[in-house]
Amino acid sequence: MKDLKKKQEELYALKVDMESRRNTELHPRKKLKREVELWLRNVERINDEIPDLEQKIAESNAASRGWGSLAGNVLKTKQEVEELISQQGNFHDGLVVDNPAGWIGQVLSTTTLFGEAAKICMEKIWAYLMDGDVQKIGVWGLGGIGKTTIMKLVHNQLLKETDKYDIVRWITVSKERSIIKLQDRIARAMGETLSEDEDKTIRAGMIHEMLARKGKFVLVLDDLWDQLSLEEVGIPDPSNGSKLLVTTRSLDVCRYLNCREVKVSTLSKPDAWSLFSEKVGQEVLNHPDLLPTVKSVAKECAGLPLAIVTIASSMRGVCDIHEWSNALHELSRHIPSVNGMEEKIFQQLQFSYDRLKGEKLKNCFLYCALFPEDFEIDPATLIELWVAEGLVEEMDSLKMETDRGHAILNKLKNNCLLEAAGEEHTIRNNVKVKLHDVVRDMALRITSVRPRFLVRAGMQLKEIFDLQDWNKDVEKVSLIDNWGLQIPPQMTPPKCPNLTTLLLSKCSIESIPDGFFEQMHGLKVLDLSYNYGIKSLPNTISDLKTLTTLLLRECYELENVPSLSKLEALKKLDLGFTNIKDIPDGMKKLVNLKYLNLGGTWITKMDDGILAKFTFLRHLKLINFVEQGGISVRGAEIGGLRKLEIFEGRFDDLNEWNRYALAPKSRPRKYRIFVGPADASIYWEWDKWISIDGGGIYFTDGMKIPYDVQSLNVLHMIVGLCEKEALFSGFIIPVPHNIFSSLSRINIWECKNIKKLFSSIWVLHNLQNLEYLSVRHCDEMEEIIASESEITSTTTASSKFTTILPKLISFEVRDLPELKSICGANGAMVCDSIQEIEIKNCPKLKRIPMNLPLQDGGQPSPPPSLRIISVSSEEWWELVEWDHPIAKSLLQPYVSYNPGYYPRYNCFLDVVGDPSLTESCVYWSWNKNLASKAERAAKPAGNIAKANYTVMRLDLNSQDSAFQFVDSYK
Repeated sequence: MKDLKKKQEELYALKVDMESRRNTELHPRKKLKREVELWLRNVERINDEIPDLEQKIAESNAASRGWGSLAGNVLKTKQEVEELISQQGNFHDGLVVDNPAGWIGQVLSTTTLFGEAAKICMEKIWAYLMDGDVQKIGVWGLGGIGKTTIMKLVHNQLLKETDKYDIVRWITVSKERSIIKLQDRIARAMGETLSEDEDKTIRAGMIHEMLARKGKFVLVLDDLWDQLSLEEVGIPDPSNGSKLLVTTRSLDVCRYLNCREVKVSTLSKPDAWSLFSEKVGQEVLNHPDLLPTVKSVAKECAGLPLAIVTIASSMRGVCDIHEWSNALHELSRHIPSVNGMEEKIFQQLQFSYDRLKGEKLKNCFLYCALFPEDFEIDPATLIELWVAEGLVEEMDSLKMETDRGHAILNKLKNNCLLEAAGEEHTIRNNVKVKLHDVVRDMALRITSVRPRFLVRAGMQLKEIFDLQDWNKDVEKVSLIDNWGLQIPPQMTPPKCPNLTTLLLSKCSIESIPDGFFEQMHGLKVLDLSYNYGIKSLPNTISDLKTLTTLLLRECYELENVPSLSKLEALKKLDLGFTNIKDIPDGMKKLVNLKYLNLGGTWITKMDDGILAKFTFLRHLKLINFVEQGGISVRGAEIGGLRKLEIFEGRFDDLNEWNRYALAPKSRPRKYRIFVGPADASIYWEWDKWISIDGGGIYFTDGMKIPYDVQSLNVLHMIVGLCEKEALFSGFIIPVPHNIFSSLSRINIWECKNIKKLFSSIWVLHNLQNLEYLSVRHCDEMEEIIASESEITSTTTASSKFTTILPKLISFEVRDLPELKSICGANGAMVCDSIQEIEIKNCPKLKRIPMNLPLQDGGQPSPPPSLRIISVSSEEWWELVEWDHPIAKSLLQPYVSYNPGYYPRYNCFLDVVGDPSLTESCVYWSWNKNLASKAERAAKPAGNIAKANYTVMRLDLNSQDSAFQFVDSYK
């Protein structure tokens, strides 16, 4: 019994450690692994049983009987405790897994809370949240004082209260005063949409129902400027434990909503100095002669966190007393104003702007104010506009310009004039940026004088502003994101001889008067993209001889573009996803083009020789999905574009492709290429991918593939291989080097005359980065990975070999009637990153040669990343062999039986094309860039009116999640 008690103490210590780990790892969207839950339950049970056993032993000793039977119980319990102790070692890879069902809201990016006053404020908010009698909480204070920072931390803490609330949603409101837009944001946050055609009252009722259905909700309205009628929006008065939280600069807003008020005060003097010291850096603080002046500068920030961070960051590393004295003078000089404290804040922030070195850097910052308030700006888009404006000088390559642009972004972020916006984007790990609303107000105040900007972005204007606002000295005009904006046909053309930039994107403009551009002779950048209803452009665009950038992307209905023959200065032309069917007139004159996008259009042919004229071209997109993929290009012509860095296009056949692949040139750093017909369903999100469709033609010459390709699709190919030759190494050849360095995805579908896919040595040298392998409908395929002895016909055919694929995530073999082995009779695979295994309709495959990871005791365990093994049938699974005798039983919980397969990629396209549909049509695409096709496909489907069809744009994490959506929708 003493041994048992010692073991129990050891188990208890492990339980305490496990619970500590659980508390650390358990976050929203995570749940405990089932084996961890079972382990904790068993520990609790054992801990309850041991005292009972101890009591029985004491009683049996007192009665001098029954000890023999109890001794067996003690031994059994001791063994169980020892087993639980040993099991604890199985959890070294983590205690939790993803749990979408337990998710009640999106975690927000935050910064560290600073200062005692902020902590007290947060505690007060939390106390109100936990108080069942408080339904509405209003957090108010100056702009830049930290309201949003505090509320984000509260919001993220609320996400852990999964047993208290059903949903937590964050809505940024800002100044726009648009009930419609606020309703749309709330609906989007709920994962739903509202029809624009409904009036506000009906929409309010729908919002009310959405929130009521969700149960107990917490709704955070950030940056509310004006008094708001909850009833008009559709927000129900919180009840049943629901909560409404608002942040605002106005106490009147809190009182109007009958909120419990929480004021965010400025930092105390000690906290303000601590924050300033942290941001200005130790190098400055190490100079005793500077300290009095530095402290005076800190004092001028008046305890406002935004001002402290911005000013201290701009002075970081400055150790010259004269600069500090000048800074103190600039910040302390009196500026008379009726705005009081707000004027003081602007003065403090403008100090950081004034310290930016160089006019171009300052203008790059001011340019950000052209975007709407709280707009999350894509860095790539911003940098491209900076280049177009000449704010980033043209360099020898797009990459160099992009690098210079990011260096500028970093300078602005380091000076706290720009901030990261939200989470990283999964496709490019590209963090968007935004202006704090107070910083944007400061920028707009600067641009109200010189350089002169006219900014009405995101203000829900329905008609373009009066002519008197178009001053002669205005240089840049932004009307971005004014959905429903119309330009009156009778409008007098604006007289803006100094206008260089006109941004009219995302306005749903349907027509532009003929003379609108007549007196804009200096215009360089014109952005009309995302105006879905516009069908034609005024002819006066043809006379904008200074135009360098013309952006018309996703003007879905646009059918005609005026002659471009006079626009010889044009460097960037984006016609992507428009309804244009022919190459625009005069395009061959655009010899200075560096960027051309004709992707997603209806253009099917281009005269030979046109592209060869664009010798400066760096970025070329031509892929569309009409008539076998639309425009096809000549290998020699594309090979001659020596400056091309980004290329998306299609070659008719392997001959043209091989001419391009072997052409002497510097290769594009990003390419997406179809050879043969273009198939939208395999338009993967990779920087470098090639899809080759042989069209069922017999090929004997090999395929030359760039060595740096990331994704390779080979379809409908009949290959001239000898009996023992593998497709890779025998037919697919990396050029100019002999090894694939980055190959991450391989799809081999519906190919013939291939018996072996790889050799083991070839895999070792070429596939160490492989993540996805899919082989489908290859009728003669017998072996995936052959031993080198099989390929070379040596006598050691029975020798053992192990293939290591360290990054393989997904392995799929399907509909391969002759497949006998995955890697030979004696081969084995090590795939420690595997998540998905799919083996279907491979009746001759009798062995799965995958080695399982070994635990410390030498016993196998499932790969920690494994999620699913999908097989045709239970009968096949029972017959198939694994190398380890207990492997099958270990993996049984991951097995799913699914014999059928149907082509789910195109099921929604079929719906779109059904002429019997008269009320709605739905289009699904897991690449949101293809959703524009829906708007075109909808109209032929029974001539459906625009108001009666829906385009579904889905950002899905994986192919499986797309399939799940389609299945559930059907």
